[in-house]
Amino acid sequence: MVNLQVVDWSSLPEPSDDGAATHLSGMVMPNVELPSTDNEMVNLGKIRGWSVLFFYPMTGQPDTPLPDGWDEIPGARGCTPQTCAFRDLAKELSAKGIRAVYGISTQTTEYQLEATKRLRLPFPLLSDTDLILTKRLQLPTFRVNDMVLIKRLTLVLNNSEVKRLFYPVFPPDQNPAEVLKFLDSTQIES
Repeated sequence: MVNLQVVDWSSLPEPSDDGAATHLSGMVMPNVELPSTDNEMVNLGKIRGWSVLFFYPMTGQPDTPLPDGWDEIPGARGCTPQTCAFRDLAKELSAKGIRAVYGISTQTTEYQLEATKRLRLPFPLLSDTDLILTKRLQLPTFRVNDMVLIKRLTLVLNNSEVKRLFYPVFPPDQNPAEVLKFLDSTQIES
């Protein structure tokens, strides 16, 4: 497994709930297909069973600097720790009835493929580079270095309907454990 640098979350600005994701609760995913790092197209409107979609701004790459001021953007830091935490709890999520986990960002599939391999992810990452899903869902975003990035949020779906919204997500590496806690309190039929 990949060893991660320990992040002192208390030294980073915590995101606040700006209400920009409230409308997602109870929403049904639209028929939007996104390319995956599994070299397939995934139609989020046709997901069956229980699933988790975690949206994140961007993963960094070794020896590549993050955008200027990254650590000063509330909630920006922590994509790799969150992704690795989902990786580390993938078996537990599956045991709770989760059929699929997808990480979603506006990065290209090629860029995401590097992270999938390096982090040894057991689930695919989906790319919304054209912002089709982002616009259809009216996801909260921010701009940095001419990039439009999705603010971190997590959706737990059943048959493509949002049953639980996590927003804002902080600290990011604790989000998968929060999802498990929600699943423990919910009747899930596999």
